[in-house]
Amino acid sequence: MRWDRDHRSSDVEDRRSWGPARGGGGGGGLMVLFGLFRIFGWPGLAIGIIVVVALQFCGDSGQSLSGDRQTEAPAPNDEMGAFVGFVLDDAQDAWTRTFAANGKTYERAKLVLFVERVDSACGLASAATGPFYCPRDHKLYIDLSFYQQLRDRLGAPGDFAQAYVIAHEVGHHVQNLLGQLENGNDEGANRGSVRTELQADCYAGIWAHATGQRDLLEHGDLAEAFRAAEAIGDDTLQKSGRGTVQPETWTHGSSAQRQKWFRRGFENGRVDACDTFAARDL
Repeated sequence: MRWDRDHRSSDVEDRRSWGPARGGGGGGGLMVLFGLFRIFGWPGLAIGIIVVVALQFCGDSGQSLSGDRQTEAPAPNDEMGAFVGFVLDDAQDAWTRTFAANGKTYERAKLVLFVERVDSACGLASAATGPFYCPRDHKLYIDLSFYQQLRDRLGAPGDFAQAYVIAHEVGHHVQNLLGQLENGNDEGANRGSVRTELQADCYAGIWAHATGQRDLLEHGDLAEAFRAAEAIGDDTLQKSGRGTVQPETWTHGSSAQRQKWFRRGFENGRVDACDTFAARDL
């Protein structure tokens, strides 16, 4: 992927120097997440599932559930921090244009870098949660060690695989702005979650479509994204973790479904092509 290594994003908060978040409390919904992770036998791989649980368990205040109001952290000044900041800004700039073309105003999200644990408006989360989006504070959260797992443990290397992860979480923010996150609650816990996550994959594909139009894509980039989508499909994770596949417990969709919806967003580049809730065949 072509990107500006001198880029610095004002929408990235670097809390890595803070160390693991102190204090507990709250996060009752996160316990549901940890139970889901045990189904797969893999930590840190349920990208984005927190958005569904957070809608049910988060409070209405601008504070974290442990009661501590978050303060602003500085922007990162290392290469990896610059990369995720570039992807975040590029994705949000693309969505700003898309919203404007449809007579809407896009509200920018923040991305928080953390180590081991972080306290968000949706509660205390560990790195085992994986990258997630909290709709209550409009922030994406990631411990960058996840990318090492993605590369070394799951066999999905490459900068565009990493970019796909950020674009997926931005997709959840888009869902939040469009009032689509609540749709998952009408489908039942797992079934609604799968449709929510596949739509975020499709939205990530829309961003990839935009990068292709602006000559940011390099040879092999799309293959990296498809490999990442395959690596974190529920069936692939279950086979690796437990040796059996249980579709009734899926929360994100199969590898083929994740690839299908990412491809659909990439090929169409339109929001209306990503209505997973109306689709009869996922």
